[in-house]
Amino acid sequence: MRALVLAPFAERYLQRLRRSLEVTYDSWTESRRLHSPDELAARLRQEDASVLVVEADFVFDEVFDAAPGLRLVGVCRNAFNQVDVDAATERGILVVHTPARNAVAVAELTIALMLALARHLAPAHRLVADGRWRDPVEAYLTFQGRELAGSVVGIIGLGHIGREVANRLRALGSRVLAYDPHMPPRSLRTMGVAPVGLADLMRRSDFVTIHAALTEESEGLVNEAMLRRMKPGAYFVNAGAAAVVDSAALVRCLEERRIAGAALDVFEGQPLPASSPYLKLDNVILTPHIGGATRETVARHSRMMTEDIERFLRGLPPRRLVNPEVLSPRVD
Repeated sequence: MRALVLAPFAERYLQRLRRSLEVTYDSWTESRRLHSPDELAARLRQEDASVLVVEADFVFDEVFDAAPGLRLVGVCRNAFNQVDVDAATERGILVVHTPARNAVAVAELTIALMLALARHLAPAHRLVADGRWRDPVEAYLTFQGRELAGSVVGIIGLGHIGREVANRLRALGSRVLAYDPHMPPRSLRTMGVAPVGLADLMRRSDFVTIHAALTEESEGLVNEAMLRRMKPGAYFVNAGAAAVVDSAALVRCLEERRIAGAALDVFEGQPLPASSPYLKLDNVILTPHIGGATRETVARHSRMMTEDIERFLRGLPPRRLVNPEVLSPRVD
C-alpha cells in the first residue's frame, strides 16, 4: 500500500509510516505549490496511492472519481472543509483530521499579543531600534503599561484554543469571562471561567480575544455596536477567525481611539494588501497569520495522523474519524 503525504510532516513520524507502507513525501511548505484537482488526481494515479495526507490542498469530488484506489484522506487541520466529505463517504473513503493540533501554539501567541499590547512592546522596540531613546525617565512614563494579573479578559469561544487561552490567563492571575452559546454555563464554570452574555463581556473586559469558529451564526458577531461597548482603555485581540469581526467597524474604533488598541493575526484578505487601513494605524500589532506556525504543531499533527493511519492499516477505526458512517454496514 502507498501513501502520498503533501502536508509538512515530522521526520520521525515519516519513518514510522514507512515501516508499514510506501510513502512519497512532497510537503507543500517545501515545494511552495498546491495542486489543482486535475493535478492532484493525476498525482494520485501516478503514485497509486491508497492514503492521501494534506494540509492546504483541496480534495474535491472529481479527485475521488479519478483515484478509485484511494481509501483514506487525512487532513492535518482541525477543520476539514477543504475535503468533500460527502463525496468521500459515498465512495467508502475514510476522512480523518487532527483536532486541536495548533491549540497550544495559537493560545501562546494570543497571550504574547496581549502582553505586547499591554506593555507597548512594539513602539518601545522602535524607539530603541531607531536610536531615539534619549531620556530614560520619559520612556518609563510613556510606555507605562498594565499587567494581565488582575485584568478582566473576555474570551469569545471556548473550544480547544479558547480553553488553552483561559488556562494560561488564570495562571497569570487574570479574571476570565467567557461567551460560548454552545456550552452550558455549568461547564464553563467548571473550567474556572465566568459565563456571561456577549454584550456584558464586551463591556466588562480589559482585553477581548476571539476564538469562536467561523460559522453562519458567528460571522459578523462582533459588530460595531459590540465594539463600542468596550472600555476606552481596553484591547482587542484576534488570532481566531477574521470574519467573526466587522473589520471596518474595528478600524473606525481604532482610528477614533474608542479602544486602546488591537492585535491581529488573521485578516479577511491574506496577505494583507498595501491598501489596508490597518497599515495606517499606530495602535495595532499585525502578524502574518502565524498562530499555528510552530515545530510542535507539525509534530503534533504528524503523530495524530500517523496513529490513525496505523489503526486503519490494522483494520481498526481511526480515533479522529470524520465520517464514521463509512464503517457502518449498509442497509439496502
